[in-house]
Amino acid sequence: MCGICGEIQFSNNPPSVSAVERMAQTLVPRGPDAGGVFAQGNMAFGHRRLKIIDLSDHAQQPMHDPALGLTLAFNGCIYNYQILRKELEALGYSFFSTGDSEVILKAYHAWGIDCVKRFNGMFAFAIHHRDTGKIVLARDRFGIKPLYVAEVNGGLRFASSLPAILASGGIDTDIDPIALHHYMQWHAVVPPPYTLLKGVRKLPPATVREIQPNGDSKDTQYWSLAMGPMGDDDQKTEADWQEELLTTLRTSVARRSIADVPVGVLLSGGLDSSLIVGLLAELGQTDLHTFSVGFEAAGGEHGDEFKYSDIIAQHYATDHHQIRVPSSRLLETLPQTFKAMSEPMVSYDNVGFFLLSHEVSKHLKVVQSGQGADEVFGGYHWYPPMVDTKTPVDTYRQHFFDRSQAEYAQAVHPRFVQDDYSQQYVERYFSALSTPSHVDKALHIDTNVMLVDDPVKRVDNMTMAWGLEARVPFLDHEVVELAARIPAQLKLAQGGKHILKEIGRKIIPNQVIDRPKGYFPVPALKYIEGPYLEFVRGYLDSEQARSRELFQRPYLEQLMAAPRDHITPLRGSKLWQVAMLEMWLQTHGI
Repeated sequence: MCGICGEIQFSNNPPSVSAVERMAQTLVPRGPDAGGVFAQGNMAFGHRRLKIIDLSDHAQQPMHDPALGLTLAFNGCIYNYQILRKELEALGYSFFSTGDSEVILKAYHAWGIDCVKRFNGMFAFAIHHRDTGKIVLARDRFGIKPLYVAEVNGGLRFASSLPAILASGGIDTDIDPIALHHYMQWHAVVPPPYTLLKGVRKLPPATVREIQPNGDSKDTQYWSLAMGPMGDDDQKTEADWQEELLTTLRTSVARRSIADVPVGVLLSGGLDSSLIVGLLAELGQTDLHTFSVGFEAAGGEHGDEFKYSDIIAQHYATDHHQIRVPSSRLLETLPQTFKAMSEPMVSYDNVGFFLLSHEVSKHLKVVQSGQGADEVFGGYHWYPPMVDTKTPVDTYRQHFFDRSQAEYAQAVHPRFVQDDYSQQYVERYFSALSTPSHVDKALHIDTNVMLVDDPVKRVDNMTMAWGLEARVPFLDHEVVELAARIPAQLKLAQGGKHILKEIGRKIIPNQVIDRPKGYFPVPALKYIEGPYLEFVRGYLDSEQARSRELFQRPYLEQLMAAPRDHITPLRGSKLWQVAMLEMWLQTHGI
């Protein structure tokens, strides 16, 4: 796990090495162990390294192979790299390192852009052709690893984080009206290629971009998720599905144990992370470190789920770490959390993951985490209403979107009130899917869009702020492809994730499975009162916010007067959402 960056020039001007060095410096938290910059011809690549696989200097990046004429900057982990290496050795390739980075270089030389179809893992990388000046950018199937791009005079810059792009200088930081609409309507989900800044875009997941020396580019989507049965799936019983899924999950968890350093687990106490612990125990892993975080109660709502994580920790005798966060520390940590965000994210558990990751990084460099199971296996409350609805887009919007178009017009400056972009996006997305099942449509958009730009991005940003690699076994593409074929009723029963719960009964204690559905609670940020209200007001009443004229003052005053009265359908604070955007902009000097 690392941070990558670079500049490509399409003119006769050399790339700005100083701009790349500034980007690389911003990425130091992602890769605190080593770094380097390599410039050649029309490109300059930067890299920050977190040593996970092949701890020697042979795996340093940017990685240059003079025999092949290729240079690589890579962020992520290819879990099947050892298998691919054997294939490549059989083709005559020799290796100077023992890690996965060099396997990418050789695989690309052997198979071209189709090499990504062979990779099982999470990745974002750039490859430069010495002899032609061509550049290839690629991102994994679920966008687990980020990749931001920005056009500059005569060229293009890329980086693993948006703040790194900003550090390079000369970036258009005007607010993008389409992205703003998505942020305010679609619970801060801003799908690619957009970001909130006009001058910064992100490469979509499952995409390879080939960029010619003159700037011409071509995108290839190398993978897509098919929903619904295939082959003889209609003949399978629930027992058949359970057996196949359990086998696939075991393989996924085992893959994500591959490292030259110890691997722990972020244990929330829910089904998903508990199942990972159970499967690791099955694999024979001992001395497993597990980590949980909790906050002070507020508004009559508990701020931790320790009683459930303790059940798993005791059952498997893990080396368990409880992190208890007092309200005072929560408040003082928020600015650091905003700084770690590549894009503003409204979920309260950002600060939870940030603090949890800090504690974990004192012990380990790698953890497994349960993100993705709710989207893949139907764990959310808006899926059952999709079963019989006649108006799937409206039903999805009713349960997921934060406000109506009319309220949006009251909230933002009139210059941003244009089309109902989020509604139109979901309409186009649902129409493009061949499945007749409205549930499958909701699962598809959540797995491929919402998941990428909410939970997955959150985990990447908060863990990498402390040089911690988070691996997500529920987003192994083989797991997701199998889940997409499983009938919806086997997901939605038992209040959601039925088939995962039934698998869990074979592995982990039932108390964790039959508990009420939980989430990462941070009550103080939902019920904004006292010092939290003053904290928020300090940003929204500042001269920077007033001169920005992003939000309409009457709307802000209404929210600040009664924060508890303005809660979204997803139980989020509308005040926190608008404040989060302003706080993020100010934190990053925009």
